[in-house]
Amino acid sequence: MPDYFHSLSFGTSITPANGTPGAAPALAQLSEQLGYDLVTFQDHPYQPAFHDTWTLLTWVAAVTERIHVAPNVLSIPMRPPAVTARAAASLDLLSGGRFDLALGSGAFWDAIEAMGAKRLTPGQAVDALGEAIDVMRGIWAAGERVPLRVPGTYHHVDGAKRGPAPAHDIPIWIGAYKPKMQRLIGRKGDGWLPSTFYLKPGELRTGMRIIDEAAAEAGRDPREIRRLLNLSGTFTRDGGGFLDGPGTQWVEDLLPYALEDGVSTFILASDDPASLQRFAEEVAPALREAVTRERGGDGGGPTPRSTAVRAARHPGIVYDDLPATLASAAIEPGDARYSRVRSTYIRGGSPGLVLPVKDAVEVVEALAFARRHPDLPLGVRSGGHGISGRSTNDGGIVIDLSALNTIEVMDERTRRVRIGPGARWADVAQALAPHGWALSSGDYGGVGVGGLATAGGVGWLAREHGLTIDHLRAVDIVLADGRTVHASAEENPDLFWAVRGAGANFGIVVAFEFEVDTVGDVGWAQLVFDASDTAEFLESWSAAVEAAPRDLSSNLILGRRRRGRPAYAQVLAVVDSDDPDTVLDRLKPFAEIAPLLDQSIQIVPYAAVMANVRDGIHNGQGEPHAHSGLVEHITPEVAAEAAELIESGAAYFFQIRSVGGAVSDVPPDATAYANRSANFSVVAFGTNASGLDERWERLRRHFVGMYLSFETGLDPERIDIAFPGETLTRLRALKKRYDPENVFRDNFNVLGANP
Repeated sequence: MPDYFHSLSFGTSITPANGTPGAAPALAQLSEQLGYDLVTFQDHPYQPAFHDTWTLLTWVAAVTERIHVAPNVLSIPMRPPAVTARAAASLDLLSGGRFDLALGSGAFWDAIEAMGAKRLTPGQAVDALGEAIDVMRGIWAAGERVPLRVPGTYHHVDGAKRGPAPAHDIPIWIGAYKPKMQRLIGRKGDGWLPSTFYLKPGELRTGMRIIDEAAAEAGRDPREIRRLLNLSGTFTRDGGGFLDGPGTQWVEDLLPYALEDGVSTFILASDDPASLQRFAEEVAPALREAVTRERGGDGGGPTPRSTAVRAARHPGIVYDDLPATLASAAIEPGDARYSRVRSTYIRGGSPGLVLPVKDAVEVVEALAFARRHPDLPLGVRSGGHGISGRSTNDGGIVIDLSALNTIEVMDERTRRVRIGPGARWADVAQALAPHGWALSSGDYGGVGVGGLATAGGVGWLAREHGLTIDHLRAVDIVLADGRTVHASAEENPDLFWAVRGAGANFGIVVAFEFEVDTVGDVGWAQLVFDASDTAEFLESWSAAVEAAPRDLSSNLILGRRRRGRPAYAQVLAVVDSDDPDTVLDRLKPFAEIAPLLDQSIQIVPYAAVMANVRDGIHNGQGEPHAHSGLVEHITPEVAAEAAELIESGAAYFFQIRSVGGAVSDVPPDATAYANRSANFSVVAFGTNASGLDERWERLRRHFVGMYLSFETGLDPERIDIAFPGETLTRLRALKKRYDPENVFRDNFNVLGANP
């Protein structure tokens, strides 16, 4: 029999006895402490002396941190597969991807029948289990848009909703002993889980052969199927038989199972803490070492991806060339996790490969892999929010930085902090709050640091404290050639200049160093106005903003007017003061510009303002249509044309955000974000590109630039709008120096139409 060259793993099988309720969980925690990879429990719901296995698994997952949990095995006649699939996905999500599923067709049938299940013949049991697997995998396929239909004889669903997708691709192992069931494993299973107690001599090897043959007939690679083995024995001083002796004898007894029969997961059935410890300390490491030695120094690798996953791969990506450090975490279109990462907040995508990275070294490796695919799109994602949608693509590669989310105080005295690109601004605000600090950073806490901190950062404190990039003091950035360099005003100053406003063109920032502000509680106002005279309202609001002291920053949101109702405007404002009289004084001019329909004014921590995150999967669909512009003043002409755009219905969301103030204090040539004279940033979202484009063109003549993060247009001329001529000339020269092969070309490439 072949050695499948899987890396070895070790688990425990613990009796789910409830006589002492906490005993089984305690043994599970011990298993984790001893270094086991997996802890399992029998599933016998008809046994009053046993915990319900599903409840026990959930409890154990909650009181452990690293170890995987699994039933050994789950009785399908007692567990409806659609319900089980959702329960499994939920437990996998709650545990951070630590649930594995082992199924059985049922044992102890007298007890099962007494609980109301119908006895099946062996052939029926095979068919029933096969249908159950189809139902479960169909439920987990959350990315499929159509409802699930499985017209089975034993398990039938007709239009079931799919999802949730689990946190990882939950393997389905099957505990079985008969040839028909073994052939099912070859066709549909991810693993075989027999027990030495029930195996007769030669049956393990025969079963392996049947599984491999069935897999090959189904077009599968037998290496996709992991081979697990439940075992029990006794540690004694002198050998007395199979798994009866010292640890060295256990190693000798088990070595042929790994090398000749392909077993790669050994599960010790024992409730004895001393035996669990001896196996973990004497057997597992020695067996792993012996296998590696016999393999010529090869310790093996993970189970290969399934044929179904491989069939969903996009052409043009050499998936099998991924370095081992990235391969296990990589997410492909056929993976269960794919539906969670394919899209952004507003744009639907179908990348061919998403590479979650956990440190700067892996960023370098991921970039090197992407560079071997120069004809494919390359997206770089921090938090994934991405209004412009550039952090996903169709058929390309996405480097996901969300795990680089550390927030570290470097120097309390100088208020210097170091933040990873994957951190979200709500988390940053929460981390800074205990120090009495804040950093102006957009208006939504769910946005990732990386994208905003390289584009500009128009936030709630902008008029008083400037843009996010105005607080940036240094970055660590991975360049197109794979070098990681430090850039600041003193070191690589040209690169540091470019990163602040056009950073997506020059590399992948893996760490930001900011000097943050002292900010305590703030005034937080949410006001709703009757804006029936929309043009007049826009003029009056903008005038009130420009006349206000700098400690006030404000946003204005308008949408389509509903039939029979007035136009509503939502005005949001932050006043950097915890004095109620000051806050009210700043807001009073706004209350006088139009009929006030609703209001909420609070004194809250800045972190509370940013705690507006709606957690969940980013599940955008289609292509977003949004345009952005920077304007110095909302003149009567600007207001009239904006009102026409809103009233036409071409924009379902129209927003103006205050800039100016401290933003304008920075010289325009100090950063790549150069349009410092603007007092307002304007953005409009439409469902129809042509309808929005036509009316937006009338506004464009008033703009002095655009803010890249809110622009979805792809025509190269938009680069000429975004950057003044001298700035763009300098950016293009730096682009050719730092990225001569134009690797970072898919996020507002400064080379425009002439790369």
